[in-house]
Amino acid sequence: MMGLQGKRRILTTLNTTVLLILGLMILAPFLYMVIGSLTPPRDIFARGLGLRLPENVTLGNYEALWTNRDGIYWRFFFNSVFVTAATTTAVLIFTSMTGYGLALYTFRGRNFLVILLLCTMMVPGTILLLPIFRMLSAFGLMDTYWGVILPGMVPSFAIFFFRQFCVGLPKDFAEAARIDGAGETRIFTQIYVPMMSPAYGAMAILTGMGVWNDFLWPMIVLRTTTMLTLAPGLLISMSPYGNQWDIIFAGSVMSVLPIVILFLLNQRAFIDGLTVGGVKG
Repeated sequence: MMGLQGKRRILTTLNTTVLLILGLMILAPFLYMVIGSLTPPRDIFARGLGLRLPENVTLGNYEALWTNRDGIYWRFFFNSVFVTAATTTAVLIFTSMTGYGLALYTFRGRNFLVILLLCTMMVPGTILLLPIFRMLSAFGLMDTYWGVILPGMVPSFAIFFFRQFCVGLPKDFAEAARIDGAGETRIFTQIYVPMMSPAYGAMAILTGMGVWNDFLWPMIVLRTTTMLTLAPGLLISMSPYGNQWDIIFAGSVMSVLPIVILFLLNQRAFIDGLTVGGVKG
């Protein structure tokens, strides 16, 4: 009969095989996008949807991307950087303060607010599109950066995430600081913010990825071509008269790089923030 060690070896082999297959399935579209960005436009679909490198590798698609329509891609890129940085910064500031307050302060109605927060997380975002659209129209914020940034500045998930992380932080530091005469702002910024650095790193990546890749909301709010972010901006390369696949592939590859760099710079904090924050309750 097969021993316990043999069964474990078989299970490990099966798990590794399944993970490799799933990994290849996830990576296949990205690899095809990279190969397409290095393929001459006339050969992108001439060879079929394969994952092999083209015979004539070219960087001309990237050159065409920079010069396409007077370099409008750079405008889309700048818009995405600005919107992502502004939204992520606002989320980290406001939601961390709110989560910290819900976790470390005791006041009447706190539990009700937490329950209300959980209820808002259960509402699909698409249901809120029309009410938010009407509010922004009433305030004259359509076709502005603020129209894209404001609705995502205080997401309920981020508040709950910081609240869960702060629940496990020691309160003794705050009590000692109050005895020494420190104010609440100083206690938060100088004592608890450094402790929350893993949560900040994790939320920065999650928020940055979400805002950077968002297509629907910028497409609804922004009307002027020069105001578009990358995701809807690349759409103008598609038309009924022929899609510029060389521009689309090259632009898609370039749009992925900032997120990859952001993750590489914060991957340690990202992992720590998810694992540590996930076990606090």
